[in-house]
Amino acid sequence: MKNRDGMSRRDFIKTGSGAVAASMVAGPMALATTTPARASGRAKMRVALVGTGIRGINMWGRDVARQYPDDVEFVGLCDINPGRLAFGKQYIGVECPTFTDFDEMVLQASPDTVIVTTVDSTHHEFIVKAMQMGCDVITEKPMTTDEVKCQAILDAQALTRKNVIVTFNYRYSPHRQRMKEILMEGRIGKLTSVDFHWYLDVYHGAAYFRRWHGKERYGGTLFVHKSTHHFDLLNWWIESEPEEVFAYGDLEYYGHNNDFRHTNCRGCPHKDQCKHYWDITTNQTYMGLYVANEHHDGYLRDGCVWSEEIDVYDKMTAQIRYANGVQVSYSCTTYSPYEGYRIAFNGTKGRLEAWVKERQPWQAENYDELRVTDNFGQTELIQIPHGGGGHGGGDTRLKDRIFKDPTMPDPYRQSAGARDGAMSILVGIAARKSVKSGEPVKIGELTSLKPRAVRP
Repeated sequence: MKNRDGMSRRDFIKTGSGAVAASMVAGPMALATTTPARASGRAKMRVALVGTGIRGINMWGRDVARQYPDDVEFVGLCDINPGRLAFGKQYIGVECPTFTDFDEMVLQASPDTVIVTTVDSTHHEFIVKAMQMGCDVITEKPMTTDEVKCQAILDAQALTRKNVIVTFNYRYSPHRQRMKEILMEGRIGKLTSVDFHWYLDVYHGAAYFRRWHGKERYGGTLFVHKSTHHFDLLNWWIESEPEEVFAYGDLEYYGHNNDFRHTNCRGCPHKDQCKHYWDITTNQTYMGLYVANEHHDGYLRDGCVWSEEIDVYDKMTAQIRYANGVQVSYSCTTYSPYEGYRIAFNGTKGRLEAWVKERQPWQAENYDELRVTDNFGQTELIQIPHGGGGHGGGDTRLKDRIFKDPTMPDPYRQSAGARDGAMSILVGIAARKSVKSGEPVKIGELTSLKPRAVRP
């Protein structure tokens, strides 16, 4: 389970497999976006989880074990940190064996499906191995962090014909689904352009910079880690695939942009003057999962947001051209006073827009509002009640489909497979490359996938 960052393409891909992927992954069989095959009434899905950080043990661990006891059986847990592994097993509340070696877990536990929730830059390693060892895969987004690793996943799926589900829970939230419905109905005519601007507040935004996400070698920059959500939504809403990206990005708030710093918040001599000071000792789960196990790998969950090791952008903009001609203006700011996003879809017959507020303690409304304005016509306000559960109700709906009823109808094509995962991260990868080169980057030059005007 060692980090394989920086390996060459031939370390991942068997000779000739790239050509196979180009011809097979583009087809419907290898591009299955359904969940692992499991008919109603059959045995429980045998699941193994690799990566026992907080996302793994919460959303894909304890929540799944408690909500789907009749549908899922945990047969193994795996992590390189034995302390987090032991805590995770107790926290999830399962009796399955634990492993620090991934291959050993798959061989001994014989899972049907592997859930991957490790550090982003290692996702490809476990996705590829799991498929090669006969398992379907459920992976957290982003699917991986660069085009070489992405190609390795595409090649492995083409050769093994195993399923890969990328957990794009944002697709399943009610108000985002309603936007999809309005676009599919043709209410605003032919879609021509989109304005999409995301704002992370000074609390949530700072959290990325005190964790491993603030280092490009682990998360591929927030263009890949965070924006994969946003780019996937765009791909899904627009019903096309990205063709070219030009981007700007810079680090102007966090990292070196301060005159004091420390290794982490605990014991920091500057805590009284630092507005980003965070007391991890008030969170007993984090204390047990992370602080108690720092001695195994040195990972500090309450790292300093002013660390000079931080090398990812904290402000980002991108221009994206789609194969069907739609143009997108995108931005993400990570130090806003409030959290949420503004989006507007411009069409030949009108405009669909929303200003979605998130994480606002003063927000009394229990709904999100969409505004549809017809050219030469009236404005309609549409209120969509918040869904229950995380991410506006998206988490529960996503997991219900995966674990409870994989064959349920999918009229809005919310299920996401390897091609969806690839097209999402390739926008971020292209944006990162564009920032560094100062030139536009063509998506079709990054992997064997060629953008299609209509999303397959």
